[in-house]
Amino acid sequence: MDISGSAAIVTGAASGLGAATATLLQASGATVYGLDLASSIERAGDSAPAGVTMIPTDVTSDTDVQSAVDTVVSGGKPLRIVVNCAGVGWAGRILSKNGPHDLELFRTVITVNLLGSFNVMRLAAQAMADTAPVDEHGQRGIVINTASVAAFEGQIGQIAYSASKGGVHGMTIPAARDLAQFGIRVNTIAPGIVDTPMLAGVTEEYRKGLSEGVPFPKRLALPAEFAQLAKMIVEHDYLNGETIRMDGALRMAPR
Repeated sequence: MDISGSAAIVTGAASGLGAATATLLQASGATVYGLDLASSIERAGDSAPAGVTMIPTDVTSDTDVQSAVDTVVSGGKPLRIVVNCAGVGWAGRILSKNGPHDLELFRTVITVNLLGSFNVMRLAAQAMADTAPVDEHGQRGIVINTASVAAFEGQIGQIAYSASKGGVHGMTIPAARDLAQFGIRVNTIAPGIVDTPMLAGVTEEYRKGLSEGVPFPKRLALPAEFAQLAKMIVEHDYLNGETIRMDGALRMAPR
């Protein structure tokens, strides 16, 4: 599917994976709308993706996301591309010296990562379904969700994060099957350790240790590489219902 001439929604677009993806799609000719929390957009300031229309949005809110989708549709370009990058990654063990895992923390991680991805997908899919197909096969658009290698090998303290990302992976096949009749493909990217702002506070020694755990290449992944993969998935019309690991052959150890 051609990227040029389409409208695209990228969530979590103020920084990290979302910012890199929004930047590349915009450079490839899409009209890109970046969805993120107002506080994240304000924090990004001038570092927010150039040429991308940022819309303050809570991805877990029905009204926020519907309003954002309506804004995209009113822009005149057909909505063809959605990339869900918004997410959180707080850690906590089921049992620790402080007692049982905080239930609200678990609920928040599941709500943002899993429910948020589903919420954007379902409302954007309706807008996609209302567009004219782009080819003789009836293709109308694509949704790319973001899981994690933690969906498969969650580490100690990742119970909430792994559950949320496992849910994102689990949605992939049924979502692709549900939306097939509308010509909408659904795929998921499962990144390994990516050099995003979430790692900004760690020491160089810790960063080196993370890199050494990757078989090859022995370094952290780059947000631009995630964006490159997302672009390829958009353009590859026969890729559907698939979760693709982007991890340098990394298989996470228990800790």
